[in-house]
Amino acid sequence: MKLKGKVKFVNKEKNLFFPTLRKRVDAYFSENNLPKSGSAHLLVKSIVLLLMYVVPFAVLLAFTPGIGISLLLWFVMGLGVAGVAMSVMHDANHGAFSKNKTVNYLMAHSVNLLGASAFNWKLQHNILHHTYTNVVDMDEDIDDMVVLRFSPHTNVKFIHRLQWAYALFFYGLLTLYWVILKDFVQFFKYIKSGVNANSKSENTVAFLKIVAFKVLYFFSILVAPTLIFGIPFWEVLVGFVLMHFVAGIILSTVFQLAHTVEGTNHPLPSESGVIENDWAIHQLSTTANFARKSKWLSWYVGGLNFQIEHHLFPRISHVHYPAIAEIVKQTAAEFNLTYIESKTFMQAVRSHLNTLHRFGRLRLPDLNEVMA
Repeated sequence: MKLKGKVKFVNKEKNLFFPTLRKRVDAYFSENNLPKSGSAHLLVKSIVLLLMYVVPFAVLLAFTPGIGISLLLWFVMGLGVAGVAMSVMHDANHGAFSKNKTVNYLMAHSVNLLGASAFNWKLQHNILHHTYTNVVDMDEDIDDMVVLRFSPHTNVKFIHRLQWAYALFFYGLLTLYWVILKDFVQFFKYIKSGVNANSKSENTVAFLKIVAFKVLYFFSILVAPTLIFGIPFWEVLVGFVLMHFVAGIILSTVFQLAHTVEGTNHPLPSESGVIENDWAIHQLSTTANFARKSKWLSWYVGGLNFQIEHHLFPRISHVHYPAIAEIVKQTAAEFNLTYIESKTFMQAVRSHLNTLHRFGRLRLPDLNEVMA
């Protein structure tokens, strides 16, 4: 990973797209006397999704049902994990959940209840992904996963030819890797790369917090059910893996549908680290929406099907994205900019699989390199 700040955007043409768009969006909130943060609707949704995660676990502990019912409860917990991550933690870590900073801080740490670290998430997502979207070696969301290739600018491997067929399986491993190893790998990588510029003492405290949350999480969800409630450990382990597999597939798919689809760009900076484009236009060209008209999907995924609006205005809560999407789309058209979107979820999935297939195909020059 390159040092933060080595890649910069230069708007040589002084394009007025974003200043114009920002004025129009600000006017929408002003004219309708609306806060840009979440509403009571978001609070209710957060409670529902948190209960979707907590209640099935409480039922498991209280009634210790048979394996069939147990797996169903773990499955529901997986839906809850993904829902909390997308609809609660995500807004809060962007400071968009509430006007109150303390509320944002607390709700941002809901990800710690899921076994992950809010500290690392802010560095990876808020800084790297949102600044350098689809820029290879900077945006970790398109980093190669050994057997998966998300960028046309990374080395192609023989196995990538079939990645469109096996991608979902590896997506299912995402949150397992996240809670077990990824937080520790990222913590030290970000210090080494300079993305984490905190002092040594601050990082010591942050690391101890990560460890403490991990110990509490794994004890509560893996050890306590067997040690205290007498549930066979193998049942707990199978359910735990199922929960994370469900959550991993949902989270990975939703995030990849926003950037690794047909039509999105993967620009390369110059040798001096410059991308000659306005930052907002870069976001527009590297990001895609899907199924904007599906209210139930928008509710569950926390507006992540409105990724264009989210990347342009990350500090605005997702509850407002359906309203401002038309403003964004109209303004983009006025500036002759492409607004990338799939009308339905399945169209977006097909577009993603087609892109994985395209990125995984071997050209003749690549074949010699792979076989070397």
